[in-house]
Amino acid sequence: MKTLLHPTYFPSIAHYVMYAKATHLVYEMEDNFQKQTYRSRTYIYGANGKLMFNVPVRHDKKNKNQKYKDIQIANETAWQRLHWKSLESAYRTSPYFEYYEDELRPLFEKRYTHLIDLNFDTIEIVNECLQLEIETSKTSEYHRIVTDMQDFRKLATVKKEPDYGFDRYTQVFEGKHGFIPNLSILDLLFNEGTNALTYLEQQTIS
Repeated sequence: MKTLLHPTYFPSIAHYVMYAKATHLVYEMEDNFQKQTYRSRTYIYGANGKLMFNVPVRHDKKNKNQKYKDIQIANETAWQRLHWKSLESAYRTSPYFEYYEDELRPLFEKRYTHLIDLNFDTIEIVNECLQLEIETSKTSEYHRIVTDMQDFRKLATVKKEPDYGFDRYTQVFEGKHGFIPNLSILDLLFNEGTNALTYLEQQTIS
């Protein structure tokens, strides 16, 4: 069965559990943009605990119901440089940061206009790092309720996120702040490297 998901910014581990299990992934392209979701943010494990990365976007004050695919990035601030420096600071000592950094760095150097293009590029590069091949397609119209697919669009919601009960893995600052579940896929990638895909395949989401 097909699985329906939002393309998000360096998706969460929960997203990637579904990626690893999907036989065919369908990306939602026709929904309206919602603030404070994984569409424009992700979380990593920094020296002081959970750290949010937020991609600044332009909001059309006249049109509150903007399509997600039309949302533009506000590039006035050096947000990409900030995100990359924070990644380096957080994961330089992790087992696999140096293994993947050359593949990931260009994502923080290329200038993007639309958020959705950035998000698709982050997914594409991470999939290459994971050696994960998935058949994908995109929606052409929006349906609030779908019956012909598994609907996991809810995974883009940050608020009231459930405890998925994912297995622990070793994190850089775990000794300071304990295990933090369901961070960006980058946390799993830098800590588990070539074992990351096996980890994802072993987790479940109902």
